[in-house]
Amino acid sequence: MSRKVNVTAITDFVEQQSDAENHRFVFSYTITIENDSDSEFQLLSRHWVIQDANRKVEEVYGEGVIGEQPVIKPGESYTYTSGAVLETEMGTMEGRYFMINKSKNEFEVPIPKFVLSVPRTLH
Repeated sequence: MSRKVNVTAITDFVEQQSDAENHRFVFSYTITIENDSDSEFQLLSRHWVIQDANRKVEEVYGEGVIGEQPVIKPGESYTYTSGAVLETEMGTMEGRYFMINKSKNEFEVPIPKFVLSVPRTLH
């Protein structure tokens, strides 16, 4: 099986839920997982590494994403939106998804690092 899985992220700062005075910066991120392989697979679980600008690291493990364990068929994609709260105006997220194919072979898909940033924080 060719394991061609593309993961992309789009982020947004959620100003109305953030509170800079109390070091609470809320971000949303929309992930798209594209199956460019010749076999369907199911997303079983995830592992996130979230780091803020103070180098505080939080690791999150969990089943599925947003309460789902989607099956993604060849040529199809799955998109979901979730969120993260940081104590700083900027941080990063990266991780991996744990998948299983129809033959019951498990494999990991890396989630490339992406930046969470309040607008006009990055120069």
